Amino acid sequence: MEKITIKPTQNAAILKFEFSDFIAKSGNFEYKNIDETASSPLAKQLFFLPFVKTIYISGNFIAIEKYSIVEWDDVQDDVASQIEEFVNKGGEIVKESTEAQKKVPSTVYVESTPNPAVLKFVSNKRLTKTPAEFKNIDETLASPLAKELFKFPFVKEVFIDENYISVTKYAVTEWDEITAEIRSFIKVFIEEGKTVIDESLIQKTPQSEKQQEAYFDSLDVTSQRIINILEEYVKPAVAGDGGNIAFDSYDEKEKRVKVILQGACSGCPSSTFTLKSGIENMLKDMLNDHDIKVEALNA
Repeated sequence: MEKITIKPTQNAAILKFEFSDFIAKSGNFEYKNIDETASSPLAKQLFFLPFVKTIYISGNFIAIEKYSIVEWDDVQDDVASQIEEFVNKGGEIVKESTEAQKKVPSTVYVESTPNPAVLKFVSNKRLTKTPAEFKNIDETLASPLAKELFKFPFVKEVFIDENYISVTKYAVTEWDEITAEIRSFIKVFIEEGKTVIDESLIQKTPQSEKQQEAYFDSLDVTSQRIINILEEYVKPAVAGDGGNIAFDSYDEKEKRVKVILQGACSGCPSSTFTLKSGIENMLKDMLNDHDIKVEALNA
């Protein structure tokens, strides 16, 4: 008789239901709705639960992302029981047939960025809702793709956001020597249905939406306005260049805003100019305070 173990994740909306043995031997499976569940009778049944948003099946676990209409504490035991009952009655979890494993066509194209050390590899499918930066292979627990990319000796850093991967190279290699190889590798990796990134393992601060709201509400009014300006006016622009900017802190006495640059923005020769002439001037104007200073912690 199978007994399910319930495990929390870094994402409060996602819960793992672990089995004693592997249930997906040939890959990773993701289901966004009931129409996508042809390869998984169990996923199809679970989508009849009104709070189920997304189902991931990989290795020895099923991870379920819920909508916010319920709390996991209220429903997790019932879900585990339903999974146990299904399996113990001989129900099929995943149909790992040749048809189910058929490659999904993928397109990956390359974009340059303002940072000459970084190229942006853009996919025709969404890869993550949560941006994640990896400085070395030891940090890649959440991303099997990033782990594999670090095995190329010329890869220095990897940043994944929305539908793209920004790759930073070491200076010893030129892009024209390696671009086709990286693009081809990423394309095949996605087509084979391998996990690009496991959002439940991404270290987030704060970890949940409720914590994020509480964190935002705890800030002073100026900090809240700065975050809103960065989110609305700055992030879309830097994302287009393969990067990201995150608010760190605001010192009211010194009028100093500290931010964190990620992806193509990190280490970019033009980042100082962008911070000073772009973001700093924008904040001075929109906050009506010409003493505002912007500083990147990792510029």
